[in-house]
Amino acid sequence: MSGRSPTRSLIAAAVAFLALGVAACSDSGGSAAGPGARQAGESTAARSRGEGQDSSPYWVDPRSDAARQVEAWDAQGRDADADVLRRISERPVAGWPSGDDPAPDIRDAVRGAAKAARTVVLVAYNIPHRDCGQHSAGGAPDADAYRRWIGTFADSIGSAPAIVVLEPDAVAHIVDGCTPPEEHDERTALLSEAVDRLKRQPKTKVYLDAGNPAWIDDPGKLVEPLRRAGVERADGISLNVSNFQTDEAVKSFGSRLSALLGGAHYVIDSSRNGNGPLSGGRTDAWCNPTGRALGTPPSDRTGDPLLDAYLWIKRPGDSDGECRGGPAAGTWWPDYALGLARRAKV
Repeated sequence: MSGRSPTRSLIAAAVAFLALGVAACSDSGGSAAGPGARQAGESTAARSRGEGQDSSPYWVDPRSDAARQVEAWDAQGRDADADVLRRISERPVAGWPSGDDPAPDIRDAVRGAAKAARTVVLVAYNIPHRDCGQHSAGGAPDADAYRRWIGTFADSIGSAPAIVVLEPDAVAHIVDGCTPPEEHDERTALLSEAVDRLKRQPKTKVYLDAGNPAWIDDPGKLVEPLRRAGVERADGISLNVSNFQTDEAVKSFGSRLSALLGGAHYVIDSSRNGNGPLSGGRTDAWCNPTGRALGTPPSDRTGDPLLDAYLWIKRPGDSDGECRGGPAAGTWWPDYALGLARRAKV
């Protein structure tokens, strides 16, 4: 994704089992167990079903990178660190199906969610010319390949209850000029078709991504491209994906954009915004900023009729890119994950 809101391509989780040194960002604080710690008497089976501390309607992947890391640290005797990391592993995060065939990842998630009677949260992130060739460059090679990919994506969901966040950055890159003008029409057409294809699934909700308020400061600039991309047939928009803007700032922006779109609903990525964005106006504030924290836990209880849910769309602990000592974009980074969890207020 862009330098403003990078995301993840799914990466093999083998690195989660490596023995690591003292794990924490340089300013991460203590390692005492907190809300993420195991509750006395809570069974492993209960945790694998997504029970325990999470009370949202969304599925918790018992084999996520964070969950595997907890197992590894438990085996190494790093009990305090493992308990802190449960603040991530025991909460639902979105799946980012990768590669030419998204079906295996989606079907696995749908099966797991069905067993737990939960809703699966997925991100469709494969638009041609993705991320303007930056940290998360890639995507389908052409429009027809994307149509096939999104068709497989939708088919794999079937009749399961699902939330799909559609193409982070794709519309905002039209607005900021990163996507060349000659690609605009194709992009909005593909997004519009994707909305319609996904909405053919009977229990799928679709949120078309609209960036964040630190990126596109005037919501009016998003209205026309969002409409051309089919937002009026979607369930709403997603905001703050992979970014760090506070809930309050995003809700203010979301309410303004909603009014311009005739009352559109929205969801917020609160995965890493517990301490807000890095101060100082640095241009690289989006990339593995230090001192950040987990934000509001995933929930559909928002107290706001326009805000459908807080979601952890960016997977906490995945690197934003090779900056501040981080690995390649999308790679699981246990040190950073532990720092986010230690600083979490909830």
